[in-house]
Amino acid sequence: MILSRHAVSRLGLALASLLLIPAAQADAPSAARQAQLDHLLLQDCGSCHGLRMTGGLGPALTREALAGKPRDSLIATVAHGRPGTAMPGWNALLDEPDIAWLVDRLLEGYPTP
Repeated sequence: MILSRHAVSRLGLALASLLLIPAAQADAPSAARQAQLDHLLLQDCGSCHGLRMTGGLGPALTREALAGKPRDSLIATVAHGRPGTAMPGWNALLDEPDIAWLVDRLLEGYPTP
């Protein structure tokens, strides 16, 4: 059976999301780490997705834009990036609880009005 590059990429994301499920159950980062992650969200994510996460080089990451998207898929995207796009994988710089926390912030509606 020969799989297309797209199918292999989707399979990889699905498998990665299964590996990240325990991260959702991990303890939240410390308050100091959360402040660092908020800064990263604003500066690094905001440089492509817009400072209000309404889109730019990358798509919008507002609560409305992410509605209906599986949390585990979002975590896998942040961890491993999106091949063929400008979205890098962040798993070399962030651990699983950090990535899960960032995704949760976006799902909750970051930045707060």
